[in-house]
Amino acid sequence: MLFNSQAFIIVFLPLTLIAYYGLSGHRTARQISVIVASLWFYGWWDVRFVPLLLGLTVANWLIARWFGGTGQRWIPVLGVVLNLLVLALFKYADFLRGTAFGLLNEPWQRWNLILPLGISFFVFQKISYLIDLRRGDRHIYGFLDFCMFVMFFPQLIAGPLIRHNEIIHQFGRPPRRPEMWENLSRGLVLFVIGVAKKVALADTMAMIADPLFHQAASAPLPAIPAWVAAFAYTLQIYFDFSGYSDMAIGLGRMFGFAFPMNFNAPYRAVSVRDFWRRWHMTLSRFLRDYLYIPLGGNRGSAARQIVNVVATMLLGGLWHGANWTFVVWGGLHGAALAVNHLWEKAGIRLPRAAAWLLTLVFVMAGWVLFRSASFGEAWGILAGMVGANGGGRIVLDQTSVLAMSAGFLIATLGPASQDIALRWARPPEWLAIPAGATLAYLLLLIGGRLPNVFIYFQF
Repeated sequence: MLFNSQAFIIVFLPLTLIAYYGLSGHRTARQISVIVASLWFYGWWDVRFVPLLLGLTVANWLIARWFGGTGQRWIPVLGVVLNLLVLALFKYADFLRGTAFGLLNEPWQRWNLILPLGISFFVFQKISYLIDLRRGDRHIYGFLDFCMFVMFFPQLIAGPLIRHNEIIHQFGRPPRRPEMWENLSRGLVLFVIGVAKKVALADTMAMIADPLFHQAASAPLPAIPAWVAAFAYTLQIYFDFSGYSDMAIGLGRMFGFAFPMNFNAPYRAVSVRDFWRRWHMTLSRFLRDYLYIPLGGNRGSAARQIVNVVATMLLGGLWHGANWTFVVWGGLHGAALAVNHLWEKAGIRLPRAAAWLLTLVFVMAGWVLFRSASFGEAWGILAGMVGANGGGRIVLDQTSVLAMSAGFLIATLGPASQDIALRWARPPEWLAIPAGATLAYLLLLIGGRLPNVFIYFQF
């Protein structure tokens, strides 16, 4: 089930909220209602993977309880290995086999295992908890608390990557009527912003970018179509994923829970380091705390720091997808972060406008590699962007031009979504009318299209 579907907005969400607040005085009952709703939400996509989600959740809870009873430090490691093996089987089996057989120049057949929805996110979530246990955090939770931590539907499929100590303590707070309407209003405003980003902007950008990328897979693009493809996808992935995050955070707030921010106007960044402080912020801190720092972080020589950051980003790229294009994309960002560090250490400063433009062009070129199914497809666009295939031309309809222009202005000049819905003063009552009208329009727009899945669903 998609957040941007009529079934979710009109049926699933109201029923789940009614059940949750109707059981506000009974913690066990309201948690069970959310867990059952979350399994319904997850199983709507493919019910075959519900046993995997349940089984892995129970296994991790039992491992945590086992560790809590014995304190033996190898037990959480066993849990981490179990999670990584499950992720490797479903996500990387064909990738690893294909790489090995390719090096041996041997024929092979793909297993074509179906990737369970959201597996990268809920596996990382469990891994962070187990590592925290091993590091000395002694939070051993009850079964319902742990299940709700893992399965709570707003963040189950594509994050944000929420840590146990950020959310589980909130489950014990009974929903209070004075706070309920404020949480519902704030959450709804942020949810509507997210739906608008996805449906009105990201999906429109997809209609521009997708045909051009498909064309580049068979024939290199000239300069103008290549830049349009890169620009459109740069806007598409931002509004798609930040829109999902807005919806997820807004949904969490409707239930009275505060999620961490995940995006903070990343296309305003003036360096690659600044970009990663603003883009998918919960993943960035996961990579920092559970990969970069354990590898040595900023300790040691400059060469060692470079190795650490490049290794971290290579693994971060691989997490995004089982394709060498993702690995190279991660490596490029790792190298850029290393150069950025050396640049700053040398005291070099560019004018802010030049630093912003250089960062944006680098990020845009990186997204070409990220989006492409092969290096040939990526080269078909990147070569065009540097003028290798002539100028060319492209004809865009008025809606596409307006959407691209509005998207660029919003992404670079507009406020962060959370600042509008969560940090400003309480939303005024009159806002209910335009918010409701906007949601009604978006529902009509959704009904006129086939719902597009979110880009990060494939990760």
